[in-house]
Amino acid sequence: MVVFLYIGRGAGKTTNALGLALRCVGHGLKVIVIQFMKGRKDIGEYKIRERLAPEYEIYQFGRPEFVDLENPSEEDRDLARKGLLFARECLKRRPHLLVLDELALACYVGLVSTEEVLKLLDEVPEGTDVVITGRYAPPELIDRADVVNMIVEVKYPRETYNRIGINW
Repeated sequence: MVVFLYIGRGAGKTTNALGLALRCVGHGLKVIVIQFMKGRKDIGEYKIRERLAPEYEIYQFGRPEFVDLENPSEEDRDLARKGLLFARECLKRRPHLLVLDELALACYVGLVSTEEVLKLLDEVPEGTDVVITGRYAPPELIDRADVVNMIVEVKYPRETYNRIGINW
């Protein structure tokens, strides 16, 4: 089992994780993507799910609106806890890759505890790799990960992203 951690303030953490997912699907391997703090159904990685099934599954545990990082709601906390419980259930199916998108940020803002995430990682079965993304990873997650990539913002042309279907 390998734990990948994509962190940093730059854009592309989820894109990196989805790149690994696409490679796995291309080889006929099972991928489960769980998005924390995200609930928009009009994003590409969600819209493609039926075309990439059955190897690719994606689930969202968030509201369509952005989470107030300084004052998250109880609904945000509840959704994140449900996402973590769902991730634990997904591990029983032994996917090749489990993507936990924005989970590092969910830890950072207190939607879920870092201890619970570390406990989940201890339960990952042999043969399943895990990707965790999010801006501000707690030090314990950085220590636990096997691969840590920092995504740094150098230029940020938002209009370029909008042209390729990424609408923030």
